[in-house]
Amino acid sequence: MLTIALTGGGTGGHIYPGIAVAEALVTPGAAESAPENGGTSSAASGIRVFWIGSRNGMDRSIVEEAGILFYGVSAGKLRRYLSFKNVLDMFRVLSGFFASRRILKKERPAALFSKGGFVSVAPCAAARSLGIPVFTHESDLSPGLATRINARFARMIFTAYGETARRLGKYASRVKVSGNPVRGVFFRACRETGRAFLGLSDEKPVLLVLGGSQGALEINELVAAWLPGLVSRFTVVHQTGSKWEAPAATESYRPCRYLNREMPHVLAASDLVLGRSGAGTLWECAVLGRPMVLIPLRGRGTRGDQVENAEVFRKAGAAVVLAPEELRNGQGLSRVLALADDAGKLAAMAACSREMGRTDAASCIAETMLHSIGGDNAS
Repeated sequence: MLTIALTGGGTGGHIYPGIAVAEALVTPGAAESAPENGGTSSAASGIRVFWIGSRNGMDRSIVEEAGILFYGVSAGKLRRYLSFKNVLDMFRVLSGFFASRRILKKERPAALFSKGGFVSVAPCAAARSLGIPVFTHESDLSPGLATRINARFARMIFTAYGETARRLGKYASRVKVSGNPVRGVFFRACRETGRAFLGLSDEKPVLLVLGGSQGALEINELVAAWLPGLVSRFTVVHQTGSKWEAPAATESYRPCRYLNREMPHVLAASDLVLGRSGAGTLWECAVLGRPMVLIPLRGRGTRGDQVENAEVFRKAGAAVVLAPEELRNGQGLSRVLALADDAGKLAAMAACSREMGRTDAASCIAETMLHSIGGDNAS
């Protein structure tokens, strides 16, 4: 049986696309047929997978819930600015490197796939030191620091966008454009299942508000301020995160802390999505053809990736992007409400969104990796 290692983590945006690739490796045609928990191995494919991630944070729980064997290692955060913490984290990276080497020597995988994030650097370096082929994926238009480092070790760099190759400079020749991997359950999501879960009985359009798994304070506070206007036109389903107290639930306002297994079906039941523009949100919406109103994360603590991602989807016709001044002067609410009254515009945005998400990136990555390492007919 062929063994493939995966790595990445720190946020759901790095973990869930990696799980999609694991699904595609273990169960060919995963987008159409794989169960929600794909499992660690498959006799049918002859492939077994395991994951190297951060021993702290959310990595372990998400990966193990997907049925994938998980190894936790020490991880240091990569910073672009001077800080004493960089010195401490360098020791964590070194510890993660040697721990990853031990794991890889024990498991002897044929290849390692990285979905990025600071935890992925040490396993990628360890794999390269052992002669194990490394493949990596970048979800954003501009490659992050982890991808720029991992590109040095990678046989192939998968990207969501063609423009990213130019930004990788001397590594551009190794780039293959794949789109962004999305778990198979989103391809099989059911609108009626989502409506039943939400208990919807009328045809009022559904506005799904997302701020990531941890919530987004800016978006939460905007929704609270805009709520009287929003509920006049929509049933608002609001994923708030765990640390924010939402207004009281009503028939037209459904707050929840976190949507997990229900998310694909709730997304399928939505008519419009309001949220950030992280790669995971954008491409999950695109697979289901959902029109979007985007409020990218801006300012300190971000490298501007969400602004760039949002602009790609705006130019494609799949999204409306709200500028900071529109959030301050009330025009943002007016633009959202205008969409509720323009079925033609929503349908056109939905069609553009679906066109963006029509490629099964996870299968593309899995098939390309296996072909590269000669494991297409693994047994």
